[in-house]
Amino acid sequence: MGHHPPRLRRRRALRGSPPSVSRDAAQQSATGPVYVPPVVRSCTVVSAISAGRQAHCDAVKHGLSSDMHFQSALLAMYAQNGEIAEAELVFRETVLKNLVSWTAMVAGYAQNGAYEKAAGAFRRMAAAGVRPNEVAVTSVLPVVRSAEEIHGYAIKSGFGSFNAVGNALIAAYGKCGQLDIARQLFGRMRDRTVVSWNAIIAAYQRNGEGKMAIEIFRRMLTERVDFDYITLVSVISACASSVSLDVGRCLHRVVRKRGLLNNPSIGNALLDMYAKCGSLEAAREVFDELPHRSVVSWSAMISAYATHGRGEESLKLFSRMKSEGPPPNRLTFLSVLSACSHSGLAVEGREIFNSMKRDFSLTPSLEHYACMVDLLSRAGSLPEACAFIEEMPIRPDTGVWAALLGGCRVHGDLSMAETATERLLRLDPRCATGYVLLASVYAEAGRWEDAEKLRKTMKQAAMQKKPGHSLVKTITTP
Repeated sequence: MGHHPPRLRRRRALRGSPPSVSRDAAQQSATGPVYVPPVVRSCTVVSAISAGRQAHCDAVKHGLSSDMHFQSALLAMYAQNGEIAEAELVFRETVLKNLVSWTAMVAGYAQNGAYEKAAGAFRRMAAAGVRPNEVAVTSVLPVVRSAEEIHGYAIKSGFGSFNAVGNALIAAYGKCGQLDIARQLFGRMRDRTVVSWNAIIAAYQRNGEGKMAIEIFRRMLTERVDFDYITLVSVISACASSVSLDVGRCLHRVVRKRGLLNNPSIGNALLDMYAKCGSLEAAREVFDELPHRSVVSWSAMISAYATHGRGEESLKLFSRMKSEGPPPNRLTFLSVLSACSHSGLAVEGREIFNSMKRDFSLTPSLEHYACMVDLLSRAGSLPEACAFIEEMPIRPDTGVWAALLGGCRVHGDLSMAETATERLLRLDPRCATGYVLLASVYAEAGRWEDAEKLRKTMKQAAMQKKPGHSLVKTITTP
């Protein structure tokens, strides 16, 4: 170690009284591969991060921390426990970065949602001449924008026939919307596991092909492949998107029979399915039966009432959530503001919006501002909606101006509709919403020529984008 301890030794995370790593291990490191304390390896399994840090500190004291094998174990321990900053520090200190250390870093980034970093580390790994293995390939596939890049590498490296890689490729192509390739890969697989079936079902469900996802599930049952809770979540969600209430009810019975309602993902999926199929009473029954209601559960039920125009019930449930449930999040507020908007509850909506930051320290997003503009506009308070937009601390986007324009159409305010459209089209000259809503305002005002001129302009804008061009002025000029 010398007289200058590494930066890792000075890290606050390494404070504490470490367990002993034997002196025999320290002596062994000088003559052969270092002894990696079982405590470090076990920490990757049981998430005992504090014990792992203590072992790390002890290794620094005994001069073991610079050994490649020990560093790889430390890196995996930190990465798998979500301590990405620590993992990065160990990785930077590693002089000889091998397959294990690179793979641990790629997998750690992917598991902790640092998707861009995962893809970047994978590319640097290949550029450094280290051939990625199956684990690295399967870790990075779900996070890349283009599955072809990694797919090509997997084939060249001989991983294309590996089940784990095939499953990850199906999921990646499904995420990219390339269902034909996902289906071909699935069809070529020799040994399909439940993971393979889950990947193809989720691919179709995610891309709005709910009926096909259900059909594949039926085929899965025919082939006597036992499904798991992940399968059920995907198929129940497919029932929601395809409004297949009968199939959804059958799946609900399966969930009851297997005692899976205590699984929050399944419970929330059932709630959402019933709500989207228009069966609010069944959705509420599921909600009431949930043993543990998360913020997702509360928000989903509030949203269900809002979608079906039952604003008063949304507000009652929101009030109950504040008193006995988890703190509402931004999605909850979006749902309850939508309920107020669709039910004409302007006074309540204003108070709820103001309470976001005041009572819950939540900063409203553009979606919340757009919802408030929609609420005020629907209620006929168009001047207040305009003033609200002008006072926004963030720049209004197309959604905000479209909300105002929608209110102008409802209340026939032609002048304000033209202003809102002008502002909207400055941001996005190809925004179809602006053209369609203003054309409706013109038509309802009996200005058929302007409506027709606008439709022609809309077609031209679809062909060629012209930033800075005043379309409304062109339309209304003889």
